[in-house]
Amino acid sequence: MGNKGRWEYLRAIYERYRKAGRKAKKAILSEFCANTGYHRKYAIRLLNGPRPEKRRRPRERRRGISYNSETLAVLTAVWEAAGYPWSVRLKALLPLWLPWIRKHFRVRPEIAKQLLQISPRQMDRRLAAQKTQRRRRIYGRTKPGYLLKHHIPVKTDRWDVQTPGFTEVDLVSHSGNSASGEFAHTLNVTDIHSTWTESRALLGRAEEPVQRALNEIATDLPFPLLGVDSDNGSEFINWHLKGWCEQRHIQLTRGRPYKKDDNAHIEQKNWTHVRKLFGWDRYDTHEAVAAMNDLYRNELRLWMNLFLPSVKLLKKVRVGSKVRRVYEPPRTPFERVRECPQADPDKVARLEELKKRLDPFQLSRIIERQLERISRLANRRLSPKAEQQTVAEPAQRKRRANGGGKAARQNCGLGNPANDTGFPLSHRRNNNKPSVTFPMSRQPKLRLHF
Repeated sequence: MGNKGRWEYLRAIYERYRKAGRKAKKAILSEFCANTGYHRKYAIRLLNGPRPEKRRRPRERRRGISYNSETLAVLTAVWEAAGYPWSVRLKALLPLWLPWIRKHFRVRPEIAKQLLQISPRQMDRRLAAQKTQRRRRIYGRTKPGYLLKHHIPVKTDRWDVQTPGFTEVDLVSHSGNSASGEFAHTLNVTDIHSTWTESRALLGRAEEPVQRALNEIATDLPFPLLGVDSDNGSEFINWHLKGWCEQRHIQLTRGRPYKKDDNAHIEQKNWTHVRKLFGWDRYDTHEAVAAMNDLYRNELRLWMNLFLPSVKLLKKVRVGSKVRRVYEPPRTPFERVRECPQADPDKVARLEELKKRLDPFQLSRIIERQLERISRLANRRLSPKAEQQTVAEPAQRKRRANGGGKAARQNCGLGNPANDTGFPLSHRRNNNKPSVTFPMSRQPKLRLHF
């Protein structure tokens, strides 16, 4: 007998038990315990307790639809055009992009109001179906530098800087399936205080080209370069970089070997600014490096630093055995730089004027076309190959296995994230399902001159 049956049985004998005599109560109680399996004392408390009323079915709370399909379509389009930011950054990005959203999508006032009202958690729920296959494991090709290892101090403490200029640097390899020969690398530099990020492409990772690229980045930064923190690779631990830092009075530090957490800021930018865009393909020609630098120096630099908000950790609060992280409101790197007195006022003024003339959606489409052009310059023979699907067979995605290692590589592949087996990007092209920004990319190409 189930709980519902026991409750109905109790309601049936309750009145008869209360009106019965001593001997009749004893018989009813014994019968009730035998049928329900209750202990005798518990059964006495039920029969002598309050009247068992008929249980009412709890009323289901149904909430009406707050955001219609048009609002969600615009939200999805902005999310894709912005490079798939997470919900907190997307929430901060919407009011910043609203003038261009009105221009491109011709949204009605009520739709614009809903876009500004939707919460980050609701964005996660609405976009959950499109975020299921966006994880990737990255393996580096860093070789340690032993020459100056003991002359460069190790930095392991938490960054606590209030001025821009202290940066983390790293190289991202574009070697594909083979580490032999000479291939392209991306030098990534991110500022700790403002999250301003600059990138340059190199063919090889020799000491002098790395130092020249870092010198070019230091010239383009809207604030003076004060510190460089790197890993233990020989491209950074060398006399060229050490002498250059000493000449410019730049603090040079390094992290501990095999401890990527020491350079967590740049490791995160390696994904969002490089690997998410170029994937794991192999680029080993001067034409590919020149095309990558054209994108790094112009559109991508402005799009990431002027229009995409980022989140910074404000403090950590320990509550018992747990650590609660408190973040400051999302802001763009340019907004943080603009508030710093150490920033170069001339460069800030030029960037402010340039921001007024730019359109983030147009920048996104230009970046999309540039990435397609660069992708055609990849060495396909040494690049990871995506799974080929014939026209007769329906496109069926393999279910990914949990965990990493060999099983994860066999199920999800190590191909370009722009392919069907990897990360769906704004520059991805699928013959059956074009991206939201695909109709916009048919407009004439706009080149920016600085």
